[in-house]
Amino acid sequence: MINFNVPPFTGREYDYIKEAVDNQKICGDGPFTKRCNEWIEKKTGCNKALLTTSCTHATELAALLADIKEGDEVIMPSYTFVSTADAFVLRGATPVFVDVRPDTMNIDENKIEDAVTDKTRAIVPVHYAGVGCEMDVITDIAKRHDLLVIEDAAQGIMSTYKGKALGAIGDFGCFSFHETKNFSMGEGGAILIKDEKYVEKAEIFREKGTDRSKFYRGQVDKYRWQDFGSSYLPSDMNAAYLWAQLELADEITKARMDRWEQYYKRLTPLAESGRIELPYVPEYCTHNAHMFYIKAKDLKERTDLISFLKSKDILAVFHYVPLHTAPAGLKYGRFDGTDEHTTTESDRLVRLPMYYRLTEKDVDYICDMVLEFYKK
Repeated sequence: MINFNVPPFTGREYDYIKEAVDNQKICGDGPFTKRCNEWIEKKTGCNKALLTTSCTHATELAALLADIKEGDEVIMPSYTFVSTADAFVLRGATPVFVDVRPDTMNIDENKIEDAVTDKTRAIVPVHYAGVGCEMDVITDIAKRHDLLVIEDAAQGIMSTYKGKALGAIGDFGCFSFHETKNFSMGEGGAILIKDEKYVEKAEIFREKGTDRSKFYRGQVDKYRWQDFGSSYLPSDMNAAYLWAQLELADEITKARMDRWEQYYKRLTPLAESGRIELPYVPEYCTHNAHMFYIKAKDLKERTDLISFLKSKDILAVFHYVPLHTAPAGLKYGRFDGTDEHTTTESDRLVRLPMYYRLTEKDVDYICDMVLEFYKK
């Protein structure tokens, strides 16, 4: 069976976890956490990066730092994971969903401004498949309307838009290190902060509302409760697992890109014949091979393809159910404009297996089976 996903593993994870245990520092903000934070800062150019227990919690922290309140509105695509909306619904805000572009499955930047009202406080672009949204347009809209930009870059680590790292373009960025991501700590994430003025508050929110981070740096002689907050710190053992992969980030990314390009080359004839559509990456974006997907003709064909591949011991999957069609989406949010592409395109999309150490032989077999399905 070729699984859809296998969590990344380099072989160094056990050694680093043992080192964390031997250091007797396994709670949050230990040596490995600091190494990971510094790596993200150096790689992306953000002012400050802080590991969190999930990308969900990174987004919640961003919502807190953005001072999102009840009655506010936040613009985002409907084609995304529930956490994108949950973080703001928890603050009493309304997610305002905007249609996607059918080529990248990213938010349609040309439909954002129509969704802006006097209640809008932020725009949340989601970089689907690690391919950058049109950030120049989005940041321009935000600037003209005095809005914050919170990047959901859960899938975007090691990707760029016009040379700028995804997650470090807006006011805040959010990475995921879930087991399905390019680099993993099991469950985990990071918040990226652009402006220095938010850093101290982020540390306080993340440390249960205390100035404990300053205490550990020797800046205060005792730490005290300063504000509301929660515990968003991952264990240093989790960070040790992640560090083993960040050390080999270029190697892991190259391996994924090799398989992505193999998929693209093998399936191009099928796309040229009009049977499927392949992913689109704008020339000014670099992506990280987070996923490889194809688009079938319609929902029925997609369902039949997934079933056929399963019969051949290949686990392919569809992706998000658009949030505006889900019970909670109907309850807490609203769709602005017309759903021209979100639902129809999401019904067509099939994700093929993609992970570190997926072999060339495996991809050839998967492509052979996709081609066989379409011959029939």
